[in-house]
Amino acid sequence: MIEYKRVAKSPVELTKQDFVSDQMVKWCPGCGAHAILAAVGNVFPRIGYRKENFAMVSGIGCSSRFPYYVDTFGFHGIHGRAAAIASGLKISNPGLSVWMATGDGDSMAIGGNHFIHILRRNIDVNILLFNNQIYGLTKGQFSPTTPMGTVTKTSPYGTIEHPFTVSGLVMGSQGTFFARVPDNNIKLMAEVMYEAAKHDGTSVIEILQNCVIFADKIHEHITARDFREDRQLFLKHGEPMIFGKNRDRGIIINGTRLEVVEIGANGINEKDLLVHDQYSKDPGIHRMLGWMKAPDFPVAVGVIRSAPFDTYDDLTEQQIETAKKTSRIKTVNDLLRSGDTWEI
Repeated sequence: MIEYKRVAKSPVELTKQDFVSDQMVKWCPGCGAHAILAAVGNVFPRIGYRKENFAMVSGIGCSSRFPYYVDTFGFHGIHGRAAAIASGLKISNPGLSVWMATGDGDSMAIGGNHFIHILRRNIDVNILLFNNQIYGLTKGQFSPTTPMGTVTKTSPYGTIEHPFTVSGLVMGSQGTFFARVPDNNIKLMAEVMYEAAKHDGTSVIEILQNCVIFADKIHEHITARDFREDRQLFLKHGEPMIFGKNRDRGIIINGTRLEVVEIGANGINEKDLLVHDQYSKDPGIHRMLGWMKAPDFPVAVGVIRSAPFDTYDDLTEQQIETAKKTSRIKTVNDLLRSGDTWEI
């Protein structure tokens, strides 16, 4: 059970069934969102909070039906405004564990301004970012993460926009927690969500999600069974960065760049490899890990960054308590009679 100072623990042990909604799940068969829902159902009981202390917020998009499908308090907002709603919810009621479901379009296009500022403020909200690199709900337009050159309904000759890298946007916004996980690894998803719940501050989990209708197999070059072990680097705090089907490749830092090496070749051994430090406040290595792309590098999955910094909501609570103790104004009457006053 997670120890957290303000969110109440459940007096009884909850199960996955306690969070199953009575609503019909209307995602397309085969959609990666089903796996994300399963991971949430697995991790919420493990987190150990009272059921009434969970709140799920969303904007607009396929991802944003999430509040209907989890039996918690929820708020289905408008397009791009989930971060603003989640921020207000957490600040006004610090005793809630607030989770936000959003897509690559909802969060980084119309909601981009709210997204970067919730990260900058470091409000204790957990963001599940479904990245299928397409607008699915509105039927296949390119999104801010669609790879350049992709043919879609709104780019019949291929996109000519440089896409966002989610990790780059999070790190550039001074994000304190960033993780990445493919939707076909429910166990890893649940572990990463648990780590996000433990983190005090804004957490972003980029979920490499498959849209079977409009962007089918968009992440296959990373997730396909035949070569996923060679193209995914599973990060664990305090452990050397080793990957590959035979666990014979690793990551070193060479000057100012990361480099893939073969363990045992050219005198390289495990002691030479970079050791993951997810808690480092310096984002330099975290930035480089987030930017690694296949096929030249493995794609980093798991918790990339989990740096401890003060949160906006904690600091707000501190200011309120300080004001209560030190302010001369104790009542509305005190307020009305303070400052410049005059009679009419």
